[in-house]
Amino acid sequence: MNHAAPLDLVAYFCAAASASILVVYLVRRPALTAVSRVWLLFGLGVLPIGLATAGNIQGYEATKQRPFCGSCHVMVPHASDSNDPKSLSLASRHGRNKLFGEENCYMCHADYGMYGTITTKIGGMHHVWAYLTEYRNVPVEQAVKTIHLYEPYPNANCMHCHSTHLEIWNRQPDHKAALEEVRSGKISCASGGCHGFAHPFTKPADVVQKADAERRDRLDAGADR
Repeated sequence: MNHAAPLDLVAYFCAAASASILVVYLVRRPALTAVSRVWLLFGLGVLPIGLATAGNIQGYEATKQRPFCGSCHVMVPHASDSNDPKSLSLASRHGRNKLFGEENCYMCHADYGMYGTITTKIGGMHHVWAYLTEYRNVPVEQAVKTIHLYEPYPNANCMHCHSTHLEIWNRQPDHKAALEEVRSGKISCASGGCHGFAHPFTKPADVVQKADAERRDRLDAGADR
């Protein structure tokens, strides 16, 4: 059973209280005394502002959740795979990590700069526009083949958690050998030859098989060392 979030309750209270004050005032039509002005200040100003603030914050938090990310039909396969406990995709493995959980889509795709929240949400509006103008009536099977990132996925997003400076990271032969290439972005962490594609079902089968084979070869070479 889903329970209302605290900010939802705050928004409901502000809305109900504001409406009650205005209804009572319109029905009784009291004189404009100091007391009635204070009540109107709350009914027309303070409580509506509280409603807008609580509603916007709760709405922002809701947009960080995986169910929201998968609410467009063309994103259902991505969200479903990410939520699948049996999937071995990079997205699913992060979805099972308690540090990411339901917010793994946002955490992995967010910009981490000074204005990261703003730029991420602006990018989100771009997604909404693309859905309404291009993908609204496109079948999922076709959309999976055409949806792509606007820019290559940056390793900086991975390094927000995996700094590449810890001993346990550099203990891996593949990591140590490709350290500078990883930090510079020349080699992608989320490539088929490294940790695998985040959403492998979006790639042609032959591309995934070739990448898996390359990764196995690299692991075998590392074991030999």
